[in-house]
Amino acid sequence: MDAKEAARERMNTARDGLVDLSHRIQANPELRFKEEKASAWVAEALSEGGFDVELGVHDLPTAFIARSGSGPLHIAICAEYDALPGIGHACGHNIIATAAIGAGLAAAKVADDVGLTVTVFGTPAEEGGGGKILLLERGAFEGQHAAMMVHPAPMDTLEPMMIAIEQWGVKYTGKSAHAAAAPQQGINAADALTVAQVAIGLLRQHMRSTDRVHGIVTDGGDAPNIIPAHTAARYSVRARSLEHLDKMREQVRRCFEAGAIATGATLEITTKTPYAQMEHDVAMVEVYRHNAEALGRTFADVGGRRDLSGGSTDMGNVSLVMPTIHPMIGIDSLPAVNHQPEFAAHCITEAADRAVYDGALAMAWTAIDLALDEKQRDRLMAGH
Repeated sequence: MDAKEAARERMNTARDGLVDLSHRIQANPELRFKEEKASAWVAEALSEGGFDVELGVHDLPTAFIARSGSGPLHIAICAEYDALPGIGHACGHNIIATAAIGAGLAAAKVADDVGLTVTVFGTPAEEGGGGKILLLERGAFEGQHAAMMVHPAPMDTLEPMMIAIEQWGVKYTGKSAHAAAAPQQGINAADALTVAQVAIGLLRQHMRSTDRVHGIVTDGGDAPNIIPAHTAARYSVRARSLEHLDKMREQVRRCFEAGAIATGATLEITTKTPYAQMEHDVAMVEVYRHNAEALGRTFADVGGRRDLSGGSTDMGNVSLVMPTIHPMIGIDSLPAVNHQPEFAAHCITEAADRAVYDGALAMAWTAIDLALDEKQRDRLMAGH
């Protein structure tokens, strides 16, 4: 039996358990950095499959690193398992997590035979917490030659455009006063935020088609008869690349500054380390394509529509450090799309269960091909 068939046989054995786990994670959504059940379940499945598992790595309680094999080519497979506030697993991280387990188990079956070391990374808080960025900064990915994961979507896509994002916390401080009896004594922090929002709306005429600015108000005041002394918002600023994000950052900051200038309120902005744009490794993408198509997956020609997408991921930061792929795996959810409650419901359908299997095996086969292809193996190990 060749390596790929041995990997398929291992995946066939694991399939039912992975589908059950996918459904269990979907039914128990946990927010970023609080994925205690999901991370434990995923780590346990890998441990039972023969992986050496380290829990709570790099001061992240819900992160883990699981290793198997001792070959020279080190492949990282990333598992995500956090949910979205209010709408649960509407981005399908239950599928991501279980496909990662399956890929790890299937590749580990033949790792020493083909020259692989397989490492599954449990990466918390993709939805806004930047777990992979923290793991990168703390050295978790050192020694890895390439990384991969699959992400559910309405349809299969090889190189989805994932853009850079920076998250902002915005606070205005003014002065309270009676809104009817003495409004002239107040400084309205809510008005400052309103001015900023209007300015951002006007800025959109001058933004690139791949730029995005969007946010929510988290504190708009306490009562209608009190001039608000404090308002707060959370905003996301996105652009095609970190370079483009520099310009957007300056433009959007001026919009918030306008609110402070217009009202006399003071402004405080806090930011997190940005998510970088996703840079797909072209050669790895083609290997994945071949394997996914062998499993019956098809990739539509999206043409210019690719440039209209605007999601972001901390896997982008990984892709700037090592060759990386982040294909989308279809679950036939249309008209439902990611981050809708309807999409969460689609993540435990028969099509979603098939995505767990296909995504896992396509990644495992891709890792095997990369290890057996001398040119690709040498390229990746040389850091290209």
